[in-house]
Amino acid sequence: QAQLVESGGGLVQAGGSLRLSCAASGRTFRINAMGWYRQAPGKQRELVAAITSGGTTKVAESVKGRFTISRDNAKNTIYRQMNGLKPEDTAVYYCVAGVILGTYDYWGQGTQVTVSS
Repeated sequence: QAQLVESGGGLVQAGGSLRLSCAASGRTFRINAMGWYRQAPGKQRELVAAITSGGTTKVAESVKGRFTISRDNAKNTIYRQMNGLKPEDTAVYYCVAGVILGTYDYWGQGTQVTVSS
């Protein structure tokens, strides 16, 4: 089993920035894709961004141009820089990991991001 630990959430004003990180540990040798989902109250969970060990990325249209995802393969860690935050970005953000992009076997505990207007 692999474990995912997120950090970096918090409260920020609209227009501000946050940087989230997620570190994978344990049995990480099968992990190729890592990314972030989010779930806002009363809404469906949605993929925000994902990245493979080779650098292929998938980013939701709602955050393109504002959020970037990067990865340090040596550390089994991904980062997400969130700029221009909006109140609608308020959600619990979950780190995910799996063998292929789009299929995730491991989930983190989630970190709250709250954007005040």
